[in-house]
Amino acid sequence: MKLWRSNKPNLKRLNEIITVLNKYDFGFVAIKIQLKSKIPLIDHSYEYESIEELDETLPVRLRQVLQELGTTYIKLGQTLSTRPDLVGDDFAREFSKLQDDNPPLDFKLIRKVVESELGDRLENLFLEFDEEPLASASIGQVHRAVLNDNREVAVKIQKPGVEELVKTDLSMMKFLAKRIDEFIPPARNYNLPGIVNEFERSILKEIDYIQEVRNINVFNNNFKDVDYVYVPRTHAPYCTPKVMTMELVKGTKVSEVVLHPQEFNPKLIARRGVESYFKQIMIDGFFHADPHSANIYILEDNVICFLDFGMMGILDADFQENLAELFIYFMDTNVNGIINQLMYMDILEQDARSRSLKYDLTDLMYRYYGTELKGIQGGMEDLVSLMRKYGVSLPREFVLMARGIAMLEELGLQLDPEFNAVEILKPMTIKIVKKKFSPFKLVDFIKDNIFEVEHLLKTLPRSINRTLYKIEEGKFTLEVEHKDLERISNKISMALIISALLIGSSLTILSDKGILILGLPFLGVIGFTLSAILGFWMVISLMK
Repeated sequence: MKLWRSNKPNLKRLNEIITVLNKYDFGFVAIKIQLKSKIPLIDHSYEYESIEELDETLPVRLRQVLQELGTTYIKLGQTLSTRPDLVGDDFAREFSKLQDDNPPLDFKLIRKVVESELGDRLENLFLEFDEEPLASASIGQVHRAVLNDNREVAVKIQKPGVEELVKTDLSMMKFLAKRIDEFIPPARNYNLPGIVNEFERSILKEIDYIQEVRNINVFNNNFKDVDYVYVPRTHAPYCTPKVMTMELVKGTKVSEVVLHPQEFNPKLIARRGVESYFKQIMIDGFFHADPHSANIYILEDNVICFLDFGMMGILDADFQENLAELFIYFMDTNVNGIINQLMYMDILEQDARSRSLKYDLTDLMYRYYGTELKGIQGGMEDLVSLMRKYGVSLPREFVLMARGIAMLEELGLQLDPEFNAVEILKPMTIKIVKKKFSPFKLVDFIKDNIFEVEHLLKTLPRSINRTLYKIEEGKFTLEVEHKDLERISNKISMALIISALLIGSSLTILSDKGILILGLPFLGVIGFTLSAILGFWMVISLMK
């Protein structure tokens, strides 16, 4: 297949796509998006004439379409299976059945890729290289090999032509998504162009094996001091965008441990698995986005080993802190707290639907009233579904995290029916929230934003002068509704005093002079303490 070289669709591939659509009763789509005239040999299906007529077989037939269209479309379906917030639970569940298995390629083709990428003959690069693959998928296959220093490794090789195929299909997907969005109004609810753009970012990372090597190295650094998690080492000289060489892991799939736990400690494995995953989310901000049972191995002494680092989630420090607070509200079944926190995180907006959402969220939380909350798996998935009902677009990382937690909790319960994930999560979240209000955290915030404060101090007098000039010239218009003006002005004055105290205390601490307490200047600590007390009092007064 030729590379995509213009905005015009590849007619041969387009013909293949519409043929498959027609086969599974989606022929009306070609009619609706005005492509029938471009492919005259295709007759549309008369089973359905519009998207409104589609029935409960829709998810199944769409999954069959993706499966038949091959590599890129299978990957699209698998990606969407992790995003029920975008496509709904029925589609996500059906797309999770998509199979990525693929017959292995002739070893001569694999040899050619390895030698081309690593720049030498296979015999010079490895002492041994098994011709039969350990596993084969649509994008690549894995072979066992032995390096010249006798280290046993697994070599993942990208199949020839995959990159070109993916890029061609991505261009076709963009073309079709744009036309469907333009000509089939009901499909706009799914924002197909946005889905394709997000998928493009995801799959281009997945077919770049150097990105996966970076992910493994970051993950390894995060767990270097954790003895119950093992991260396989990569071998940089044998890694390129199309070849990745890493340590061969010899262990037992956790799914096998569930079936045959005699030689293991299932309760310990359950705790370690969930604890390590919460660490990834709440502490590291870098988590495995696809922790299903096939990607987790158990080594000697019940050590956890994650595999397949192609899809990772990233959370910044602010999001982690906000997430910790959301978990606390969730574990306390505090509906108002959950709604306010989702608004604070810019996930929800304050509008007329808030009252209705509150009722639905109260119904959801009611399931946990009067019982000991042992996990958040079902609740987080229900929360995602509820957000979908209200048309709320959730951040990608939020959904991946919720899905990952659900997978690990379900696995934990299979290993130990009495497993309690909340016992692990709650202390971790409380610790993060306490850290958020630490004076040291405030100092870090000031240090991180010192240039913005300095810019504000420089530009504030100039802005005030401009405003006063406009007032003098009669060019300044201000509309004020006189309502509790005196009380508001008092609070503004108090806010200015607190701001002045914070800035002064910050400058004092940065000076690092005078009497020190815990390594910090005494006056700065007093200033921060007084600011905190006044700020707390002001927040209480605002809530009255």
